[in-house]
Amino acid sequence: MKTTEGGNDSMTGNRNRQKEQLKRIMAEEFTAVELNLYLDTHPHDKQALHMYNETVHRLHCLKEEYEEEFGSLSNFGTSSGRYPWQWIDEPWPWEINFCTCNRKGVK
Repeated sequence: MKTTEGGNDSMTGNRNRQKEQLKRIMAEEFTAVELNLYLDTHPHDKQALHMYNETVHRLHCLKEEYEEEFGSLSNFGTSSGRYPWQWIDEPWPWEINFCTCNRKGVK
């Protein structure tokens, strides 16, 4: 794709950074849920609790970084808003296509 003045390249790079950040957040969320479930049945496992607390801390940091650069991850109750109100801007995190396959010329 030919771009002018780097405009589309910049948007593509920004979108790729956003996808990578969301993937890291999803991985940490998965880990936190799994450790939470494990701790439900092994409440005295200090190492698992330590891993859970580290995971939650990393997840919190990743979410803060994401929201600082790309906006809120949810529409209410978990983060404050910025001016002007940005929640209505697209795409929302769940609207991002992570598929890297090429169907009918679309990537």
